[in-house]
Amino acid sequence: MSTENYKNFAGSNSQYVSQFGDKGALALPPAKKVSTITCMDARIDPAAALGIEEGDAHVIRNAVLHSKEALRSVIISQQLLGTREIAVIHHSDCGMLTFTTPQLQDKLKVAYPSAAKEIETIEFHPFPQLEESVKDDVQFLRNHPLVIKESVITGWVYEVETGKVKQIV
Repeated sequence: MSTENYKNFAGSNSQYVSQFGDKGALALPPAKKVSTITCMDARIDPAAALGIEEGDAHVIRNAVLHSKEALRSVIISQQLLGTREIAVIHHSDCGMLTFTTPQLQDKLKVAYPSAAKEIETIEFHPFPQLEESVKDDVQFLRNHPLVIKESVITGWVYEVETGKVKQIV
């Protein structure tokens, strides 16, 4: 397996730049006033799946797609850049359904015994039920005092097998 993908970045970027056009003139705030929160899973292209173009939306990604971890970005998106809609998008076949925090902590402690104390402080936020996790994340955002109350907050599941999205909340 190659671990030197970066060697292709400059060449790929040159091709991207050749088709960049006037995107540098896009406004800083997202045109559609929406932010999405989704997993970092490489099988998901949220912009393509949702018809979002550059300049339309903020796309916030993290492992687990946990809304608590995305909160800082949501606050910035809303308070400084005017977004008023949030789409929480979990996905099928998620690795976070397959382990518990103690299991991963134990694995890390074996590999990094000198970091055991730091490992104990990390909560990885796995979840046993996909749709419940979507509902929990939406509820967290709706109840958070720093998320604008008038925000439209929806929850979705993206099917990695088909590319289809299904609204849960």
